[in-house]
Amino acid sequence: MPNPNLSPAKKSTLVSELMKARSAVRSAKLAGDQGEEAAAHRAVDVVKRELGERGPVWWSDGTPDFNRQAVKNTPYAKWYSGLRASRRRGEG
Repeated sequence: MPNPNLSPAKKSTLVSELMKARSAVRSAKLAGDQGEEAAAHRAVDVVKRELGERGPVWWSDGTPDFNRQAVKNTPYAKWYSGLRASRRRGEG
């Protein structure tokens, strides 16, 4: 989720840059160019950090950051387990 404090114009610019970087990853993979692929992955990371999707948290409500953690290692483990079980039963 992008940082909601970004202006619409800044967010739009960053999303456009992200799509270009992702396209560069795909092109480099298809060309078998590992150097270009690595550079494109770095570009994706830079833009994701600017969007607030990676890096330090942008919210200030005191809640902990569980991003990039396995759900089983968070306070949401029990809820997620129940969610998965209900989906297996066709309830979700």
